[in-house]
Amino acid sequence: MDKGKRTRFLVIMGIVLVLLLVGIIVTNKGGGSHESIKEVMRDAVIHDGNKVSFFGLTVNPSLVAGYLVTAILLFMALMIRIFAVPHFKTVPGKFQIVIETWVGYFDNLAKTNSPHLNSILGAYVFAAGSYIFVGTIFELFGIQWITTTGHSISLPAPLCDINGAIAMGVFSYGFIMSGGILKNKVKGVGLTLKEFSLPISMSFRLFCALLSGTLVTELVYYTIKLSFVLPVFVGVLFTLIHAVVQAYVLTMLTSIYYGEVSEVHEKKPKKKKQKKTDGAINAA
Repeated sequence: MDKGKRTRFLVIMGIVLVLLLVGIIVTNKGGGSHESIKEVMRDAVIHDGNKVSFFGLTVNPSLVAGYLVTAILLFMALMIRIFAVPHFKTVPGKFQIVIETWVGYFDNLAKTNSPHLNSILGAYVFAAGSYIFVGTIFELFGIQWITTTGHSISLPAPLCDINGAIAMGVFSYGFIMSGGILKNKVKGVGLTLKEFSLPISMSFRLFCALLSGTLVTELVYYTIKLSFVLPVFVGVLFTLIHAVVQAYVLTMLTSIYYGEVSEVHEKKPKKKKQKKTDGAINAA
């Protein structure tokens, strides 16, 4: 960047900052929410205030977000399969590199942690990791929905709801158990049940990590002196970090435990006890 362009860039940034400061001084109101900070925090945790109507049913906004994320992922997969995959080349382009890297990461994760049974595992951790990543960054798009009380709200990440996090944790635990059953039959169930705290840790790790980002963003936005520009950086930063970290953590834990319970445990042959005969004893 030459000196002239740098000067123009600094001037534009200065004008933007001045306009933001003027806006903060002139608009002496709250962060724009019709709720108190206590109500905002409570609803972010237990979702008992802002309900939405979905085909005549009153549900949490995160359920609608979950269906939308699933539809987005299925649509993207269909479009890639129809329009992109047939045109993949030996020398990959940029888009092909992104797809192959994304798929290859989860495939290698499955093969590394479960060399005995990894074909199904690779597909599951790819689907779970993609859902967590896309579901987490989903809230950045600010898709609006009308609540049953007539207010407009932004749909949250599906896993910000404890019900969604528990469903993901329990489903992953059930998938781990299926690997144990395929390789070790009834013994595989016992191997999985030994880790009885695993679904709880998976569920609450997802829920607490994503909820923390939501609460921090809400606190920043609710304060008028911080509700300009800063929430954008805070929200994007927390969301992207949580999307990557939580997708990595859950898929890593799932693949590790799946590999452990699906490993074939062969029974060691029992050594036959040699009975000493009376003759042998006398000879000794």
